[in-house]
Amino acid sequence: MKKTNTGELYQVYLKHPELSKDTRTISEGCIYLALKGESFNGNIFAEEALKNGAAYVVIDEKEFKKDERYLLVDNVLESLQQLAHHHRKQLHIPIIAISGSNGKTTTKELIAAALSKKYKTLYTLGNYNNHIGVPLTLLRITKEHEIAIIEMGANHQGEIDFLCQIAEPNYGMLTNIGKAHLEGFGGEEGVRIGKTEMFKYIAKTNGTLFINLDDTNIKASTPDTKTVTYSIYEVADCSGTLMETHPRLIGKWAKNSSSGKINSSLYGAYNFHNIMAACTIASHFGVDATNIDDAINKYESDMNRSQIVKTLGADIYLDAYNANPSSMSLSLDNFEKVKAKKKVAILGDMFELGESAYLEHSAIIEQAKKNTSIHLNIFVGEHFAEHRFEDKKVKFFKTTEDLKKWFKSNSWVGFTLLLKGSRGMKIETLLQD
Repeated sequence: MKKTNTGELYQVYLKHPELSKDTRTISEGCIYLALKGESFNGNIFAEEALKNGAAYVVIDEKEFKKDERYLLVDNVLESLQQLAHHHRKQLHIPIIAISGSNGKTTTKELIAAALSKKYKTLYTLGNYNNHIGVPLTLLRITKEHEIAIIEMGANHQGEIDFLCQIAEPNYGMLTNIGKAHLEGFGGEEGVRIGKTEMFKYIAKTNGTLFINLDDTNIKASTPDTKTVTYSIYEVADCSGTLMETHPRLIGKWAKNSSSGKINSSLYGAYNFHNIMAACTIASHFGVDATNIDDAINKYESDMNRSQIVKTLGADIYLDAYNANPSSMSLSLDNFEKVKAKKKVAILGDMFELGESAYLEHSAIIEQAKKNTSIHLNIFVGEHFAEHRFEDKKVKFFKTTEDLKKWFKSNSWVGFTLLLKGSRGMKIETLLQD
């Protein structure tokens, strides 16, 4: 039975450029990708996809092929990746790769907002930043787009390099290198090696890197290639001054003859580096400083990331999109500087830390305890519970559901709360009915 090769599949894609991997999101005339997972086989749903309006389905099990609308390949995932790479080869626009331990999504959105002031910009939606999401993002790029921002996530060594091979970015940046996915990367040095795979790729292909000089790991790992630097503390191509951090970020930046003023809705000193990245990149691509400032200052975070929410009669610093030891520590540092009378830190377990989990959760508890301005520290999750002790200023809960019952029974009027935890902890559900 004849297999469909990449060239043939690309011709079909050009006529039907919308792709779907879920029969629940089929659009008329799209291509359905019969991807497989540990608990599902997309081939089973190929016929349903056609009935729902798909023009073609890409399958990799010949027994499901019924007519010419079924495109048989050796492996659907590999065919998707090859198709995306082939499409990338046809594009002649700047492609900026973004990765890092913390702040990838916020930085990506800030950069996209600023670049969109001058260019038709395509950027990664949501967290489509893995071996499936990156190809799908590339295949959303049309001839109308003038620049693209591709977010790359990873939890193992080799993943960033693999995504670079598909996307072939000619520009790249890392927000920072910290303690994230320690289990998969094999410790802190493994994280550094894995994240800087992008640096090696960009250097090898004679691309340009945007370098955060204030991150010592990034500075030490920068290869000999074209760079554009930014910093709050050192001499750099783009220099920033952070003037206020609470309740929101105020500062200024300057690059060559361009300069601007930041009055952002974001909080936390760590987010100023994300803002600096956006100012640096947008300025490099010729966006006017006034437009950069307008984009940055109008940006509103969502999805439980660096949000200030007023509810339950309280001021809530909501940063529960995800967590690792680096971001948790930074959040606590920021919360310590918040001027408020009754402060409560609600911290959820950090995942994917492997053998480091016990010590890293212990370190966060110690850091929180030292913050004398916090009225009450609440730790939730099995990792934190391993360190349970009695203290009137500390509470432990094994699950978010357990915490929710107690939380709902108390009044939080006049309090200032920090909510931080890994995605799976769903700490933000405390604010839901």
